[in-house]
Amino acid sequence: MARLLLFASARQAAGTASQEFQGCTVDEVLNNAKAQFGSEFAKVLGSCRVWLNGEEAVGATAVVDADEVAVLPPVSGGCL
Repeated sequence: MARLLLFASARQAAGTASQEFQGCTVDEVLNNAKAQFGSEFAKVLGSCRVWLNGEEAVGATAVVDADEVAVLPPVSGGCL
């Protein structure tokens, strides 16, 4: 199983910071997460970037046991 790591608004929508999900690809892991966490999570996911083991990933990227899939919503703010 892959560990799904959730940050900021994705974590709020899911109600957890991490959870393990089955899936052979990034898309399968995210689809299983959407099925469990519901429509609010799916809505947030639409604006997020997804990383696999610290590198940006696309939906068809293969996932194996012990991989980390991170969902990173856009961030704003900071100082100029």
